[in-house]
Amino acid sequence: MADATPLDILERVFGYSSFRGSQGDIVDHVVAGGDALVLMPTGGGKSLCYQIPALLRPGVGIVVSPLIALMQDQVEALRQCGVAAAYLNSTLSGEHALVVERQLLDGQLDLLYVAPERLTTPRFLSLLERSPIALFAIDEAHCVSQWGHDFRPEYRQLDVLHQRWPNIPRIALTATADQPTRREIIDRLELGSARQFVGSFDRPNIRYRVERKSDSHRQLLDFLAGHHGRTGIVYCLSRKKVDSVAEALAEAGFRALPYHAGMTAAARADNQRRFLREDGIVMVATIAFGMGIDKPDVRFVAHLDLPKSIEGYYQETGRAGRDGDPAEAWLCYGLSDVVALKRMIDDSEAGDERKWVERSKLDALLGYCESTECRRQNLLRYFDQHYPQPCGNCDNCLDTPETWDATDAARKALSCVYRSGQRYGVGHLIAILRGSDNERIQQFGHHRLSTFGIGADLDRRTWNSVFRHLLAAGFLSAHGDDHGGLRLTPSAGPLLRGECRLSLRRDRPRSRQRRSDGQAGPLAAQLGNPDQQARFERLRSLRADLARSQNVPAYVIFHDATLREIARRNPNGISDLATIPGVGAGKLTRYGDAVLAALTGRLPITDDFGPQ
Repeated sequence: MADATPLDILERVFGYSSFRGSQGDIVDHVVAGGDALVLMPTGGGKSLCYQIPALLRPGVGIVVSPLIALMQDQVEALRQCGVAAAYLNSTLSGEHALVVERQLLDGQLDLLYVAPERLTTPRFLSLLERSPIALFAIDEAHCVSQWGHDFRPEYRQLDVLHQRWPNIPRIALTATADQPTRREIIDRLELGSARQFVGSFDRPNIRYRVERKSDSHRQLLDFLAGHHGRTGIVYCLSRKKVDSVAEALAEAGFRALPYHAGMTAAARADNQRRFLREDGIVMVATIAFGMGIDKPDVRFVAHLDLPKSIEGYYQETGRAGRDGDPAEAWLCYGLSDVVALKRMIDDSEAGDERKWVERSKLDALLGYCESTECRRQNLLRYFDQHYPQPCGNCDNCLDTPETWDATDAARKALSCVYRSGQRYGVGHLIAILRGSDNERIQQFGHHRLSTFGIGADLDRRTWNSVFRHLLAAGFLSAHGDDHGGLRLTPSAGPLLRGECRLSLRRDRPRSRQRRSDGQAGPLAAQLGNPDQQARFERLRSLRADLARSQNVPAYVIFHDATLREIARRNPNGISDLATIPGVGAGKLTRYGDAVLAALTGRLPITDDFGPQ
């Protein structure tokens, strides 16, 4: 493809007529031999930024990828487009691995995906020394950061690429990196001279919602009532909770599967395979699941516990709506989450600097949760990006929260913490403030405190909100003990002395939402008439048959967006079909006749579509 241009490759191989955003500039820069650091949101098209240069430059593109599932999906998607791609990982037999290595040495591959652990072995480095290399692509580059949520120590050894191949272009890519993480990527990977391409972190198709916990299982079921039959992910903090939630959802009629590190490797792999290949699976998981998942039609990501940072939250919610269709990110959190996470930080064996960083990241996420402003503006500000106006597609924009002057209540709460000895948890402190004359209050003599009963005018829910805000704003911190005891921080002084005021969002009584405001409505609503919908369903049926016959996820054959466009236009021949985005030359040759037959209602036999 030496005489081709980047646009030629984009159209001929991948079936698109124009680049999005900065894709074209990135491709041109890397094709010319330049290093690059690319920050682009999930679903923004990062892969094309190194795949197209690898096809244009002489040699093979070496892609460092952290997960087996990610490698396999991307390689299969490339093969569907007619690209000579392969991977080397632990799933291959020794004999198969030798075949791939021979293909590498013989120059038969356009792209080769490897894990960082394999790339840095002397054997693989020796193979690379004997192979023509087009470029090195380091995917999920944030894994290099020791402060990050996906830290992989092996990524720190990737500076060997610059040291041994200083003239081969390198492109590091990530969807999640604040300024400190970007600096660390540049430093650790020796990308000091790399050009930085920072796209917008905005995911306009995702609706963000945050809700306080009351009955979290019921709240989750209420949220999911608008998502029956759709693919989604539910994140929980503990393995035990993953199992219980998956079981509860299955009993409620959802096709729910668990995923956590306590399961056998075979069970995890089987559940992940089902999630990738079947429609309508709800994966209930710890954060062990998800990095690099390319499934485009995830319609929701729900957090049933508070994540540890905005980076983690953004990365996890970004797995929804990769196809650009409407999706939802729903977070349910409570005061117990805050106390538990802060205690986990304090009890960890990390050094003081690491603990300070983790507390700061958690505080930033709490500030996001408690904020009364547009969620999107708040989220993007964390990544040093400005969003000019409220987005109109988050809970705070759609239903403006009420606020109240909580200065006096906050001072009472802080005084109660201090006068009771800075050693008790929220439940006991609220009992003191509300004047609950129970056995424990009597045992410690807390009925004689000056703060006993001074908060009887507020209910427990409101006091919980006050303490949650005080923790989020850093006026209180949690003890690293088993009781979740609270203590004052230096920031509490000015508030106690009346030198500043505190306005808080008012918690509203929870009302069940049996649907998600129509945001993620049925696919039929996205098509113009019943005939188009019928064609779309026939195309989906064809795609499912093709996927089963090849044992691949359906989305690597055609995305829903491509099928909808085919259904809308109803092309009457191969030349018309070739003009539809997502139908490149390889797929046109392979599936064109079958697609045209499906449009007329004649579903073809799909046994002849095996690997080519």
